[in-house]
Amino acid sequence: MLVGMATVLPAIATAPLPPQLVGAILNGKPISVLYVTRTGDKVLVRCYPGQKPSLSIREKPDGMKEGDLICGN
Repeated sequence: MLVGMATVLPAIATAPLPPQLVGAILNGKPISVLYVTRTGDKVLVRCYPGQKPSLSIREKPDGMKEGDLICGN
């Protein structure tokens, strides 16, 4: 009986994942964290009328960057 290599070897992912929305807790409040891992990914943000999106970026001690995206006046 022959078994194909795909059934013998484990799958190896070589590309980053697409954007993912993950629930988390920040200062005791539930939030959604958007993980964007690919360079060309874009995120569309729609705010209520009269509000506009605002982005603040900061660098973490490990060199990674993160930010807050909020809708406000």
